Amino acid sequence: MNRGTVAIAVVQHQVMIIQLVQATSGHSHRRSDRWLDVYTYTPFGDHLFLASSVPQARIAPSDLLTVFPFRTTTTDMIELPAQEYQEFLQLKAKHQKKQENLWRAWKAKLR
Repeated sequence: MNRGTVAIAVVQHQVMIIQLVQATSGHSHRRSDRWLDVYTYTPFGDHLFLASSVPQARIAPSDLLTVFPFRTTTTDMIELPAQEYQEFLQLKAKHQKKQENLWRAWKAKLR
């Protein structure tokens, strides 16, 4: 994966759009890397994502949910094509449902 690659990932327990930052060693990110440095984006409207309040993060490669087949050079705003936006919405809903089920199960254990 190269600088500018756009993907969906879980960052701080939230599904977000991310963009890869150049690896500190100057090479492209590889599967064997322990961490990925990324820019993070939050939804702003239909298909549009703005840089989040904490615009940079370091995530594990296992936090990646999907990698899109395009790159972008902008770091302040990303607009997703329709198909990729739908995929984001589906993954976000799936993650939300999973978290709600975990919460319900934990609550039931306390009773």
